[in-house]
Amino acid sequence: MAYRPSKKFKKTLLGGGAVLLLAALNAPAALSFAEEKYHDYKIAQPGYKAKYGSWDELEVPAEFRINAIHAALLHTGKVLLIAGSGNNQKNFDAGTFETILWDPAKNTFKKIPTPEDFFCAGHSQLPDGRLLVAGGTARYEVLDGTVKRAGGGMRVKNEDPDQPVTLKKGTVFRSPSGVEYVSKFDVTVPKAKREFEISYFASGQMRPWKTKVTAAESRVFVEAKDEGPKALTTEAAQYEVVGLKGDEADNVYGLAQKITTEKQDFQGIKAAYEFDPKAERYIPVAPMKDARWYPTLTSLEDGKVLAVSGLNDVGDVVPGDNEIYDPETKKWSKGPFRYFPTYPALFLTKGGKLFYTGSNAGYGPAEKGRAPGLWDLEKNTFTKVGGLADTDQLETSSSLLLPPAQDQKLMVLGGGGVGESPKSTARTAIIDLKADNPAFKDGPKLPQGTRYLSSVLMPDDTVFTSGGSEEYRGRSGSDVLKAQFYDPKTNAFTPAADPSVGRNYHSEALLLPDGRVATFGSDPLFDDADNTKLGTFEQRVEVFTPPYLERGAQSRPVLGEGPEVLGRDGKATFRTQDAARITKVRLMRPSAVTHTTDVEQRSIEMTLTKSAGAVTVEAPRDRAVVPPGWYMMFAVDQNGTPSVAKWIRVD
Repeated sequence: MAYRPSKKFKKTLLGGGAVLLLAALNAPAALSFAEEKYHDYKIAQPGYKAKYGSWDELEVPAEFRINAIHAALLHTGKVLLIAGSGNNQKNFDAGTFETILWDPAKNTFKKIPTPEDFFCAGHSQLPDGRLLVAGGTARYEVLDGTVKRAGGGMRVKNEDPDQPVTLKKGTVFRSPSGVEYVSKFDVTVPKAKREFEISYFASGQMRPWKTKVTAAESRVFVEAKDEGPKALTTEAAQYEVVGLKGDEADNVYGLAQKITTEKQDFQGIKAAYEFDPKAERYIPVAPMKDARWYPTLTSLEDGKVLAVSGLNDVGDVVPGDNEIYDPETKKWSKGPFRYFPTYPALFLTKGGKLFYTGSNAGYGPAEKGRAPGLWDLEKNTFTKVGGLADTDQLETSSSLLLPPAQDQKLMVLGGGGVGESPKSTARTAIIDLKADNPAFKDGPKLPQGTRYLSSVLMPDDTVFTSGGSEEYRGRSGSDVLKAQFYDPKTNAFTPAADPSVGRNYHSEALLLPDGRVATFGSDPLFDDADNTKLGTFEQRVEVFTPPYLERGAQSRPVLGEGPEVLGRDGKATFRTQDAARITKVRLMRPSAVTHTTDVEQRSIEMTLTKSAGAVTVEAPRDRAVVPPGWYMMFAVDQNGTPSVAKWIRVD
């Protein structure tokens, strides 16, 4: 919340001599300095903090500052910050991939060896507390006008039913006209499918069986060996694999239709890992069938994880081939087929269905897969919902499952037009999935049109929102230095203290176990309002202390001894001397956020029973409301002040 100093204050602050100096210098710079000093003074006052909260910049040693693209809270209380190559081509070319583990309680940092480029991967909390990280970057984009060698996707065929074939990076494919193209990655093609066809004569005697072989196929990106127009083609053709001989040369070949010098998009990887919070390292698991860059990973009610969308290994949006990860087998299987644009916001709701709010992070046609609706995974049906305004501005919007999760209400906030559109909206909207005919209804407007808004569920049932920018990637100095609380009960915003660090593209925010909110990252296109100086990644970290922690000597409720695992009956008892003042308990799933997309966070209302020196809480049994995994448990008093969280696992 910003304040303007009074004329009296300016005079008092500057003194008579300074006022004369202002007059001599025509004053604007000094007056701005005075206003800034007054603002700093005002926001430091206890009364201001108790009403609006406060921000502090975290001291991060230089060697631990990274381009935070992803942030996830682990059940150890530490925060995993993943950069990968950090949207830096030089880091990618050098194979420099980074992850930092931050301990907010001790304010210590640790570098984590990072085996793949997890830049723009997907992630999801697993039932045992590990973090699944899947996908990432195989190749950076090459923009229109800068592509020197023609490139495109090559479909590699294998007609051998007895063995698969692996072609190494650098394999040469030759066109019928003699133009050669080089593969940029290794590619393995499974063995062909052999089927036996059995038929009978009219007499009933079996005919000699016939064998049918269906070629297997994989994709790989290829690039012309030489520059020039000869390598351009839009006609389908078969390509020989240089170096293969005999039967292998007959069985293995390439097919391509479009090889051009148009923009070449980012390309994804198939790799998947689990991050172990106790061992503090990445552990490889089976790779996905499809490469993915910008995928969403959504937890399901049985503890499995659904991977959706992303750019594949040739830079196309995955056309609908979704996959399910089983944390027991560490393997992937085929999921229901459905197309979505990249980083779609898919929330687990009652009945195991996924609700798509329409929020997404970009890639894909403007007219395809953008409508919100309810996805029944079992039947693979999608029921669209209406009522949402500014449906052309859902890209880079924020969305979440409002507290408590049992109410099954979801909210969409802000957003912008597709791609680099100048459009942005202040629209918010809420949908009640319990209604007879669910449809969005307008909510209160944000202070201005906002892309990349961070939205965080709080223990007191409010939603804290901050940051974002009015234009694409903060262009024209359009970062929004505002924050506010949304209260679902009153359906209204109230102002919070303004952050001092702008946050737009590639920014994150999450709730910490002590009830504060940490904010990371920002990747502006430009560093100046005139759009002349290329942007630099924001590595500063700011932490917001909410008003409920700024109320002077008032103590916080404390949860004492209790179990680490919720009982089979959904109950747990904790010792506490504050039973009388505790009015509610919330079970809060830790965030795993990137690109304004956080489908993990949710807040569940616990049934509360008080006794002398203890409280007993009970969670819903419905695993579509409370997916298995680790949760923060907050006890909240009559003033909305939360305890420090206790970690508890739901099996």
